Amino acid sequence: MTTSKETGAARRIVVRLGERSYAVHIGPGVRDLLPGVLAGIGARRVAVVSARPRADLPETGVETLFLAARDGEQDKTLATVERMCRAFAEFGLSRADAVVSCGGGTTTDSVGLAAALYHRGLPVVHLPTTLLAQVDASVGGKTAVNLPHGKNLVGAYWQPAAVLCDTDYLRTLPPREWTNGYGEIARCHFIGAGDLRGRPLAEQIAASVARKADIVAADERDSGLRHLLNYGHTLGHALERATDFAVRHGEGVAVGTVFAGRLAGALGRIGADRVAEHLDVVRHYGLPWELPAGPADGDLVALMRLDKKATSGLSFVLDGPKGAELVSGVPESVVLSVLARMPRRG
Repeated sequence: MTTSKETGAARRIVVRLGERSYAVHIGPGVRDLLPGVLAGIGARRVAVVSARPRADLPETGVETLFLAARDGEQDKTLATVERMCRAFAEFGLSRADAVVSCGGGTTTDSVGLAAALYHRGLPVVHLPTTLLAQVDASVGGKTAVNLPHGKNLVGAYWQPAAVLCDTDYLRTLPPREWTNGYGEIARCHFIGAGDLRGRPLAEQIAASVARKADIVAADERDSGLRHLLNYGHTLGHALERATDFAVRHGEGVAVGTVFAGRLAGALGRIGADRVAEHLDVVRHYGLPWELPAGPADGDLVALMRLDKKATSGLSFVLDGPKGAELVSGVPESVVLSVLARMPRRG
């Protein structure tokens, strides 16, 4: 289970994983906790990999290597991880040291994997700077990069030592990055986080993090319950790949959430009111819900078959009488029928 505390304007949620437990701090200015976090884990030197300008980074309190990064799927590759590890080695980073990521979800993913692999694992601290990274990508210990064959196919489980979700970083986000993050918040409505519509931003972030933390604490390595976090992601990932990432992750998840509601309805798992609720929630956050004009339905189904959880035919996390759960062996004919009835943009 997680525990949540508030100190002034900041919130602190603890992910309970025994000796690997860690805190997620949420609020304005929490990046300044970094020197204390690094001192607490005994780091003598640190490599900071950042997609933000150096002026946006807090002091570390120890000898520091700064590496520039770029947010975006184009750099979420094994080649990027190798470049980081080579830089760590040239700097002389050892197992007595640590790594810090500062950026969006693609940065926390790739830096987390580099930290997991270098010297078979160094402590990593995440400073997520986008809404998507703060509500989802930086928490839970999943690190991965992409292959041409699909998203997140090469990775490892590597829990951070701490996560510092400084909401001041969000002030400069462009509108599309807000959309990207709210796609993940919208899907939380259907996996047990409650109705977050109308609540202050910090509460929405904290509630999303707390729900994910509870799930991760109960199922760290995706043996069952953690599949819930993929609500809306099966179609979402397919849309990303089919459009060469012109559809952003949170946008794809939003469309995938509406699709998941309609698929659950077509399978008789939920009624018409609950199906409509999926669209209501997604539209409340101003998110896209229509399929993009380009990808053919058959191509999307082929991509969805590559989903990591699809061990038995087409698999989706779907709402039902007992809440969301993983449903395997969904008939392709039903999936194609629901896709055909989804409206398309443009």
